[in-house]
Amino acid sequence: MGGGARVHPVGRHRLRDPYLSTDFATIQSVCVLSKVRGDAVRTKFTKAEKSWIMYDVGNSALVLLATSVIPIYFKSLADGPALVAWSYAETVASLVIALLMPILGSIADMQGMKKKFIVGTVGTGVVATVAMGFPTSAMAFLVIYVVSSIMLNSSMVFYDALLIDATTDDRMDEVSSQGYAWGYVGSCVPFIACLAVVLNTKSLGISLQTAMQISFAITAAWWVAFTIPMLRNVQQTHYKPLQAHALRNATRGIGTTLRKIWADRGLRTYILSYFFYIDGVHTIIKLSTSYGSDLGIDGTQLVLALLVTQFVAFPSAIAYGKLGTKVGTKRMLLVGIAGYTFITLFAAFFLRTAREFWILALLVGLFQGGLQALSRSEFGKLCPKEHANEYFGFFDIFGKYAAIMGTFIVGTMTALTGNGSLGVLSIVVLFVIGFVLMLKTPDSRERAS
Repeated sequence: MGGGARVHPVGRHRLRDPYLSTDFATIQSVCVLSKVRGDAVRTKFTKAEKSWIMYDVGNSALVLLATSVIPIYFKSLADGPALVAWSYAETVASLVIALLMPILGSIADMQGMKKKFIVGTVGTGVVATVAMGFPTSAMAFLVIYVVSSIMLNSSMVFYDALLIDATTDDRMDEVSSQGYAWGYVGSCVPFIACLAVVLNTKSLGISLQTAMQISFAITAAWWVAFTIPMLRNVQQTHYKPLQAHALRNATRGIGTTLRKIWADRGLRTYILSYFFYIDGVHTIIKLSTSYGSDLGIDGTQLVLALLVTQFVAFPSAIAYGKLGTKVGTKRMLLVGIAGYTFITLFAAFFLRTAREFWILALLVGLFQGGLQALSRSEFGKLCPKEHANEYFGFFDIFGKYAAIMGTFIVGTMTALTGNGSLGVLSIVVLFVIGFVLMLKTPDSRERAS
């Protein structure tokens, strides 16, 4: 079983051997192929839609770094297996976001507030990202990482809610899917630059910590650069009037909003389904690298496989958007949930070597972007436009509490049994529940008619 696999020791200041030593040309070729595939896809979008899509390109650089290199770097700072500590750090970050978003989301629904919150979260997140390069202890690094993660994911809530201002209902599936798709491709560019530095510390005459400082700076700069077009070109067209005592009213209004969501049968069933299936999705995304590292899989294979995931996810996410428009969003969501159920079973019973991790990465690429993109767009069509941020705050709370549950289960089961496979296997039941609830959820097109 996975818990019995030998974990390779990592020196406190070494990342290249055995975890990150790879053929840079091979990684570069993967991303070049992604770009070629992207050039073949041409769809006319408005300036606002393009600018909204570009933010996914910007934030995805940190997302990719956080699911590949950062956990491996953290393992070089930590003593012993890193999966448990990393799981609890992700749990804390998710809990804070879940507690804050309903209140901040309600305030952000007011006129002119969405982009102000994006500026605040991105600005703080960029500073925290750069700061991650300075700690030399595992605990200090985790604290700063949690701050960076909170800001990154909070900005995504406001960004998701801005989708209804950037496009129309009939184009929402495709625009949302394009955001995820180009995010996968765009994240390769700064990631290649980061790897070029991290993998060549000896020839560059710098330490690993200096290399990581440069990598965090590159990632932060990329995030800022692709945030600016959205701030300039996407205007908040759906909003509530400005109110006095906004914070107090937002806090008091949480119960009212929750009752409105619960009273809407279709929306209630949808968000409950989302709560369960997105748990598994977030858990697999956040813990796959740490899980692979604890199984003793070489870091080169982990990083390269995740890059291939980006390549596969690009056309898959676009295909999901087009199929969602043609055959119905609900049907494609069911396909994605079923696909992730199979992925989880594969990871629990068969993932032991680098070859199986490659297969896992390819399978995740087929479903990840499409499932997340259509979940976002379907909720955007279901919720009232003038309360989008408020509703997306609750949408995110369900997602983040699910992530808390998933990462906590995996971390606790691994700590108690010493076998990460048991924690992974527990995710299956969540996908099954999510699938059954989605069957009972009316499609947004049915609601419109």
